[in-house]
Amino acid sequence: MRKNLKLLGELQGIDLKIDVLHGEKDALLGEIAALEDNVTVARNAIQEKNNEAEELEAAKKSLEENLATEAENIVRSEARLKEIKTQKEYQAVSKEISSAKKLTAELEEQILQKSAQLEELQAQIAEKQENLKSLETNISAQQSEVQSKVDKLESEIAVGISAKDATVKGLPATMVKRYQRLRDQRKGVAVVEAKDGCCLGCNMNLPPQVYNLLFRGDELITCPHCQRVLLLHQEQNNK
Repeated sequence: MRKNLKLLGELQGIDLKIDVLHGEKDALLGEIAALEDNVTVARNAIQEKNNEAEELEAAKKSLEENLATEAENIVRSEARLKEIKTQKEYQAVSKEISSAKKLTAELEEQILQKSAQLEELQAQIAEKQENLKSLETNISAQQSEVQSKVDKLESEIAVGISAKDATVKGLPATMVKRYQRLRDQRKGVAVVEAKDGCCLGCNMNLPPQVYNLLFRGDELITCPHCQRVLLLHQEQNNK
């Protein structure tokens, strides 16, 4: 039993180390995801500006078409003036021409405004694209660095898993199953040290009889409070 308890303690140590490595790996993967999110945000911002530019371009085109139509109307109306014979009709057509010219001036002003807005927007897009290019370059380097760390952690995890497999082979299947169940129930910590009459898993005092059984080391003893497996370090056993 002493050998099994020793192996159980080693198994817990290996699992805790693997847990830490997985935690570090997850944190690094989170960093990579955050970097990718930054690129996505930048690309989305550019897409939004491109959409705005398309809308402005469409609005400008519509204004230009209206301007062309009004210009044609003015030409036709001015041509009609030469054929008009009554003063009343002449005044009506002249009024149409005046209104059309006024509308033409308004359309030209709106087109100029749209052109200015479009020019400003295109400058913003160019700047954002340049920033995105720099961001992608920087992030690519950061991702490579972080990925190298992830690869190293994965290698260490693989070593830990191999050590765990070797340790598990030396333990009874029932003990391993019980250990794993406790790990699931106790946030990964199934085996803890007992020291100075106290369980270091839950920090509760142990009954004297339980502590005495631990010194004997011939059976698996669990904490009556948290149900974790209790172990004594060798130096305590030798006291």
